[in-house]
Amino acid sequence: MKACHAVGYENAGTVEFLLDQSGDFYFMEMNTRVQVEHTVTEAITGIDIVQEQIRIADGLSLQYKQADVQFRGFAMEFRINAEDPKNGFLPSFGKITRYYAPGGPGVRIDAAMYSGYVIPPYFDSMCAKLTVWALTWEGVVERGRRALSDMVVYGVKTTIPYYQEILQHPDFRNADFNTSFVESHPELVDYITKVPPELRAAVIAAAIAAHEGI
Repeated sequence: MKACHAVGYENAGTVEFLLDQSGDFYFMEMNTRVQVEHTVTEAITGIDIVQEQIRIADGLSLQYKQADVQFRGFAMEFRINAEDPKNGFLPSFGKITRYYAPGGPGVRIDAAMYSGYVIPPYFDSMCAKLTVWALTWEGVVERGRRALSDMVVYGVKTTIPYYQEILQHPDFRNADFNTSFVESHPELVDYITKVPPELRAAVIAAAIAAHEGI
């Protein structure tokens, strides 16, 4: 807040810190915009940060004071990127042949893609954000696992199976991890790509139809 006052900053913004094992915070940077991860804060506070940003731009004041902000539960965000984790996370641009978004209590999707959408190679590879919330850490991990399993993105490779591996790892499930977790576990990319039964059935049906000239 002192830094914002010092430069006359008037907008919504994101201040990033690192937290050490002793509970001490270390300033990293400030982004003069709402970060991608704002959905996590919105989930655990119930405050629409983007709405507040628009109000500020319109000359209105914040609807909340710091004392009004209360944290409730746990939230987790997954960046659904069009990338191939098995190939060094290289971009996997192309046409989405089928897309299904998960839903239910505590599940939020922010996306602009749809079946038939072509992901262009000119921008960031993120094509959706999946945010899950639950009252407990164990609950949010399980809700994330279920939501990722329900999510369907065909036509391009995505980070979905990689996140599934992370959620199954015992250290992650026990909340025993830090910013070096991915680097410390290169085996997470050694997952087996599974073909859903419905897709296998569709391929067989298409092959039979082609053989019979239907």
